Amino acid sequence: MFRDMRRAKQKLPRESCEAILSNGTYGVLAVLGDEGYPYAVPLNYVYQNGRIVFHSAKTGHKVDALASCDKASFCVVDKDTVVPEEYTTYFRSVIAFGRVRTIDDPVEKRAAIDALARKYHPIDTAEHRNAAIDREWMPLQMYELIIEHLSGKEAIELVRAKHKQN
Repeated sequence: MFRDMRRAKQKLPRESCEAILSNGTYGVLAVLGDEGYPYAVPLNYVYQNGRIVFHSAKTGHKVDALASCDKASFCVVDKDTVVPEEYTTYFRSVIAFGRVRTIDDPVEKRAAIDALARKYHPIDTAEHRNAAIDREWMPLQMYELIIEHLSGKEAIELVRAKHKQN
């Protein structure tokens, strides 16, 4: 169903892909938008238990696209070092493919937004975090992308550098 990576030497192991997802601060969600055009939107997220959790308003292009088709991809770039003299970048990135579902259960929704809040403000107090969540609760929609396929790739120069170190 999902394609094999063409440049297999540059493929990252699953553990590395999951580390990139865990440590990333934003990613780009790509969905099927209006009139069949792709729609890609950067967003904050948290990765946990094989899923990517993110928030949204209850209306908008992303919401309409996901209501129409639940398939999506999500890309996180971990490294992007420009190397002008080589006309390239030394990159490392991950793409997750899967299906997105709305988190409707209030307990599950609360846990999801709490995990997201903890990621972006890990030293906040529970009292302050809960007050912020309560203020945004009504207009807030939570989603999860359940990963069906995960692939990561890095520049061949990074692969070669690792082999030199070993």
